[in-house]
Amino acid sequence: MASAVDATGEPIPTSSVLMAAAKHIGTRCRGENVAFLKCKKDDPNPEKCLEKGRQVTQCVLHLLKDLHQSCNKELDSYAGCMYYHTNEFEFCRKEQQDFEKACPL
Repeated sequence: MASAVDATGEPIPTSSVLMAAAKHIGTRCRGENVAFLKCKKDDPNPEKCLEKGRQVTQCVLHLLKDLHQSCNKELDSYAGCMYYHTNEFEFCRKEQQDFEKACPL
């Protein structure tokens, strides 16, 4: 698998990258996610929550960019393993451990 960012340095949020970064996303973007889910619960009109959805997306993209800058090799290795093993965590525990050591929560 190639790098988790494109040629311009923007993160590519593939499923394997998102799965690899899931704990970080859950921690760092918790507030945005909770606000989005509350909005969805309070208003059945999906259009009303578009801005909250954009905030979640922006949070995740900023996080992926930060992770790429601070632990690129470990993130790419973990996401590559997840890609190869169809996002099955149990086959990538070594890469997960290396990533979490390099980029603690």
